[in-house]
Order: sequence, then C-alpha cells, then structure tokens
Amino acid sequence: MTNFDTMRGAKGDVILDMKGLRIGGKSKAGWAEIVKGIDLTLRRGEILGLIGESGAGKSTIGLAALGYVKPGCRITDGTILFAGDDLGELSEADLRRLRGVRIAYVAQSAAAAFNPAHRLIDQFTEVAVVHGIRDAASARAEAVELYRKLHLPDPELFGERFPHQVSGGQLQRAMVAMALACKPDIIVFDEPTTALDVTTQIEVLAAIKDVVRDFRTAAIYITHDLAVVAQLADRIMVLRHGELVEEGRTRQILEQPVADYTRQLLRRDPPKSNASTSSRKILTVSSVDAGYGSIKILQDVSLSVAEGTTVAVVGESGSGKSTLARVVTGLLPSSKGTILFEDKPLHTSLKRRSLDLRRRIQLIHQMPDTSLNPRHRVREVLGRPLTFYHGLTGRIRTARIIELLEQIELDPTFLNRYPEELSGGQKQRLCIARALAAKPDLIICDEVTSALDQSVAQGILRLLMDLQKNLRVSYLFITHDLQTVRAIADEVVVMNQGRIVEQGPKDQFFSPPHHPYTQLLLTSVPQMDPHWLDSIRETRAALAEAVALAG
Repeated sequence: MTNFDTMRGAKGDVILDMKGLRIGGKSKAGWAEIVKGIDLTLRRGEILGLIGESGAGKSTIGLAALGYVKPGCRITDGTILFAGDDLGELSEADLRRLRGVRIAYVAQSAAAAFNPAHRLIDQFTEVAVVHGIRDAASARAEAVELYRKLHLPDPELFGERFPHQVSGGQLQRAMVAMALACKPDIIVFDEPTTALDVTTQIEVLAAIKDVVRDFRTAAIYITHDLAVVAQLADRIMVLRHGELVEEGRTRQILEQPVADYTRQLLRRDPPKSNASTSSRKILTVSSVDAGYGSIKILQDVSLSVAEGTTVAVVGESGSGKSTLARVVTGLLPSSKGTILFEDKPLHTSLKRRSLDLRRRIQLIHQMPDTSLNPRHRVREVLGRPLTFYHGLTGRIRTARIIELLEQIELDPTFLNRYPEELSGGQKQRLCIARALAAKPDLIICDEVTSALDQSVAQGILRLLMDLQKNLRVSYLFITHDLQTVRAIADEVVVMNQGRIVEQGPKDQFFSPPHHPYTQLLLTSVPQMDPHWLDSIRETRAALAEAVALAG
C-alpha cells in the first residue's frame, strides 16, 4: 500500500518534494528541454506561487505534480515525491487513484475542460462517486454548498445546466468547485482566475484562501499576475525558460526582488493608446432587449461605436457583455430595439444579412483553443475567409495569407503549422488575422487578452492599436481587465445585470464621481500588497450593498 493511502500528516509537513526535475519535449528543432533542474518543496497548508511568462515551464511543473507530462514530453531526470512516494515509480492505476482525489488540478480553460454533453452537477459528482468517497446524494449536496461558497447564481439549480449555458467566469468557478469536491491534499491552480472579472476574481481568491486554511490543503498557484498571487502565496518562485530565476517569501519578492527579470515583471506598464475621435457612427444600438428563451439578459441597451475608435464594454461575468456581442453579430436575435450599421438597419438574424454585411462585422473569441479547428493548418484557417468573402484562390490567396501573417508579426514558416504547434499568443494573433482576412469595418473582441500572460497580452494590444491606426477599423472591445481598458479604450460602457449603468469617455470612467457599481469594479483591481484581499472585503461589502440599492 502506498503512503498516500494512509498518510495525512500535520500542518507544515512536506507533502510534495521535487528534486532536480528535468522535462523535455519534441519541437520543430528537435528535442528541447522545457524544465531545467527545478527543485520545489511544498508543505501542508502552504500556497506556492509559480510566476513567469508564457513558455516559462509553469504549467509543465504543475502537471508534473500529478505525475503527468503532456504527449511528446518526458521526465528525463529528477524525482517527484508525494507523501513520501515517488510518482515516477507508481503504476497508472495508482496514479489514477491519486489524481482528482489527493491531488486536483484546475485548468486555465474551463470551456475546453468540461464535457459539453453532460450537466455540471454530474461532472462534479463523478470523481467522488467513482472513487467511493461519497454517494451521489451527498456529493450533490456538497456541490450545492461549494456553488454557494463560490457565489454562483441559484446554487441549488446551477448544476443542472450544461457548460454552454453558463458564462465563462461561472464555468471557471464551477471547475474550482470540482477540484475541491474530494478535499485534496494538493490543488494545482493553473491560471484559474485569468478569465474572470475583477469582482468574481476576488470571491474565487478568497474562497481558495479559506479552503487552504480550513482543510490544510496545499496549493501550487500558477499565474502571470503578481498582484493576484500576492494575495495568496506564502512563497513565490519566479521562472523563465524552464529555469528558476528567484525564490523567496512573497513580501520579499514584491518589495526587494533580487533578479532584474523579477523587477521587470513588477514594473511592466500597459501600452498607451492613441486617442481617436470621429463623428461618423459605424454601429448604433438602441434600446435593445435580448435573452435565451424566457430568460431576459439584455435590457434597454443603447450604445454607439464611431469609425476608427474603440468602445470597451466592462462588467462582471454574466452582466451581458458576450450576449451583446452575439446580438450585434446576428448570432442571437434581439427581442426589442434596433441596431444600425452605418445608419442602415441591421437584420437581427445572421442568416438574413448579406454576405457583405457578414464580412464587415467580425468576431474574435476569447479562447483560441476552442475557436480554431485543430485539424486545419494556418494556411487553411486564413485561406477559408479569403475564398469565402473575396473569392481568392491559388497563388493570389497564398500571397494574401503571407501578407496577413506579416500584419500580425508572424513569418511564412507558420503556414503549415497546426494550432497545437503555436503558443497562446500566436494562436490569438492567428484569430485576429482570420478576422482581418475579411477586411472588416468593425471587429468585436470578446476578452481576447484575458487568457494571455502580461507581456503577450501587451503585444496583442499593441498589434490591435497599430491595425486600427493603419486600417481605421473600429473595435467593440469586451473585457473585464481595467488595465486593458486604460490602454486601449476611447469610450467605456459599464454593464451590470444586462443593463448599462454608466458610459462615457475613458477619462471620465477613471475619474470620480462614479456609479456605485463602477466604483465596485475599480476597487476590486488587485494591488501589489499581500494584505489587500483581507483589507478590501469590508469596503467591497459596503459597495455591493450600495449597488443593490441603486438597482
């Protein structure tokens, strides 16, 4: 019998110990080392933050904590001890009993991790029931309690929904609940709040902190956001290119970093937008209502987007931002109101719009992993809209594809790559190029930087601003990241529960006085202070009450 079957130990005991971990994988250039001799120790009740940019090896190390490496990769050296057992020596049967029960994993992309054919409650209860930890009834009761703790709407009925019937932020919280189902010894959080709005993020961070304290659960928290990890981590490891750059207590890393790279992460500033003005309205939404069946989501929504400008739409998960995008693109018919495109009525159904109108309004989705066909090469991804909208074929189409790659700062060697051979930032650039292939006048960007690390996100924002300057394209930019709003927006629209509560120029949005809900959003942006999360709870509770009174 393995130690992890019987050993619980006292708080502070070492639960995970990695020594000299080296992991390699196949690449275009041959074999490459991804993790280069990492030592990592995790104690019960402790949260360890792994910080670094895309490609630093954070997720690879996190998965190794489960005794798992991605296809095409292998552990070439080192040991991984969990509760005294070497995970490298365990059978697949032992590892299956361990994963999800004693060591749980929360992935970054909830949309890609859930089975779309099964209700959320069934996916929650599966692990606990299969492993004999709880019967179905008690597992369902536990699910409702965790849904309530994570502030999910209508927790008694929330689990009866399918993954596509909830917002991205709600789905991410549902995944956190699943990870907590068996009260594991270790939880690996892989960017779990990246896709969440600032107010929801605080609730999830607070819940994670409470669970670690209440159940003596240890955690590895992977993120690119130092302000977020500062609220949770006892220690921080800074990684770059698979190597350890710096390690220390959280306050030391924040206040007295030793490495230049750590200091760069701490002081990185968002790009600055070029203020744009135009009197010509390309999109006008007037008094629009919309919903799903009998459930009304949008209520009396009115806004406009001028040519060559960016209107940012901000609000919590479930506020109606993505529903607004679906209405403008014709994927969801409105039940009331009008939408004008260049002062001409826009049909509510995409099928009833002309091919030219469909070309002129494009949508970039939040998650490139779920919006790109994994079987299509870059050449096909970009070639399809060129043929569909412009009739391009052969050499002319190939030449235009290369032009698009140059616009998004990728070279022609990417033509024959599949999405899985691209980084997260490269995949998002590909989605931008696919939208540009249509030569649109309006692009709706639905959380296009939320899943990217800070440096990659800044590159995407600079790209979008350069394209706007050169092509005069307009953006309806849906985001929960207020730093992104500060960087890219000309106008800001604030949504809450399907209604617009405030709108106006960006400078007005960041200057008081504010609507109580806007103040709640601004107050919820994490600060580089380990005590910020605890200190802000009382203030946020008062603001939430003011929002409720304001209706």
